[in-house]
Amino acid sequence: MPQPPQVLVLWDIDRTLLYVGDIDRQVYRETFAAVVGRPAQLLPARGTGVTMPLAIRGLLLDNGVSVDQVPELAARMVNLLPERLSAHTEDLRKHGVLMPGAIAALRAVDTQPGYVPSVVTGNLKPNALLKLSAFGLEGLLDTDIGGFSSDDHHRPALVEIAQKRAQAKHGTPFTRANTVIIGDSLEDVRTGLEGGAAVLGIASGKTGASELKEAGADAVLEDLQDVQEVVSTIARLASGAS
Repeated sequence: MPQPPQVLVLWDIDRTLLYVGDIDRQVYRETFAAVVGRPAQLLPARGTGVTMPLAIRGLLLDNGVSVDQVPELAARMVNLLPERLSAHTEDLRKHGVLMPGAIAALRAVDTQPGYVPSVVTGNLKPNALLKLSAFGLEGLLDTDIGGFSSDDHHRPALVEIAQKRAQAKHGTPFTRANTVIIGDSLEDVRTGLEGGAAVLGIASGKTGASELKEAGADAVLEDLQDVQEVVSTIARLASGAS
């Protein structure tokens, strides 16, 4: 029998699959203080989807660090962030929450013939793995073929990185025609449009359904709770239907 066509499904993490509340912001606070030597007065905006290296650069500049110091201090913060998040592993389990329908949707995609589930995220890879592990999600995603901000700070570039890794593992070329991003932010939409993937917007974050659609998402759902609708929408987008 012919094999089903393969579809690369790239999940966003924060506010799409799970929400860790203020833990990321606390980690930014601790890392800034450790590297710069004083408290941060201003923190990155919530729920934007911007990659961690760019968020750190903005954090430094917003808090009065001179431009010439930013590259060195940003690199030190990037190196320290996973260690600081790891210290909050128990907080992730206690205070973080799964988004409605996340586990059922992940399981449905994972068991769909031909579907290759992974991630494209603004998180550094160690931070992404810590979050997924805290919620027991790591077994439902192939994180070896994902795209992380530790690969590139420019989020759209992560799509091609994930596609090439998936092709190397599965032997199938992955392009916009058979790659679908699932995410909640305008950055997720931009990542798909510029990086080469169809976008299924999920209005579970700070961006409403109409905003996601206006930004160019190919389809939008309010949440992940209707698993059949999630799977059928992915199939429709991967077939090239609008």
